[in-house]
Amino acid sequence: MYRKIALALAFSPRIEALISETKRLVLLFDSELILIHVGKKTIELEEKLEGVVKEAELPRDQTKIIWKEGKPGKMILEACREENVDLLVAGAMKNESFLTYYLGSVGRKIIRKAPCSVLTLIEPKKETTGFSQVVFNGTQTTITPFVIEQGIEFSKKVHAEQIFILNEIKMYGLQMGTAAEDSEQEVAHTRRQLVQDELQYVEGILEKLDKGDLKISIKVTGGRWAVELARFCEKIGADLLVVGDEHKLNFFDRIFPHDLEDLLSTLPCNLLIVKK
Repeated sequence: MYRKIALALAFSPRIEALISETKRLVLLFDSELILIHVGKKTIELEEKLEGVVKEAELPRDQTKIIWKEGKPGKMILEACREENVDLLVAGAMKNESFLTYYLGSVGRKIIRKAPCSVLTLIEPKKETTGFSQVVFNGTQTTITPFVIEQGIEFSKKVHAEQIFILNEIKMYGLQMGTAAEDSEQEVAHTRRQLVQDELQYVEGILEKLDKGDLKISIKVTGGRWAVELARFCEKIGADLLVVGDEHKLNFFDRIFPHDLEDLLSTLPCNLLIVKK
């Protein structure tokens, strides 16, 4: 699934935790590890990084360290393209004033332009994070079947306990379906039909996949999908939110300045952005 996993790292207090989290994924997926550091390479820093790698007991035959100088976002993306990375791991920042997590300008640039999937960890741990409760965005787009497929494979590897696939009722569909002066009973029937359509859409995708022993629940909601996703993740205490990006106007370019900006500014949990 992930032949090459990259970690964008800085010499921060969380470097050991981020390496530990990434090491777990490298072992689970039997991947090559690419460590990317943007900054001037000095003997002192090189020795420091080598010490961290040694202490983490990373598989040296599967680990490559890349040093680049320049703008962090640009250099990280450049390294991912040069190395044909499949998954990029990065950490979010904590806003102590509001006790929330968010992605800064570099993180947003990486998400928008990364040539690979991106996993953002809000609170990496040396003992590694458990992805027990996982939420997928099941909103109907052309990339959704791939998102669900990738999410299922990831969840099986990390031994997730519960999967929730959250779908959005298209509010314009409900409004058009009830545009006439329908009775309350007719409106309720239209809403039930829209919910059923969403359930059948996801069920049609799932029946083609090997789900292993995963427990999967499909939920349908209305309203702004990014807000509903965040709210649902907070409600169930989700460990990971899986969404898709197909580099078209139906996701980041269309929603980023509004709904998604709120999501990235106050991350409800770890975030996996799936890209083809």
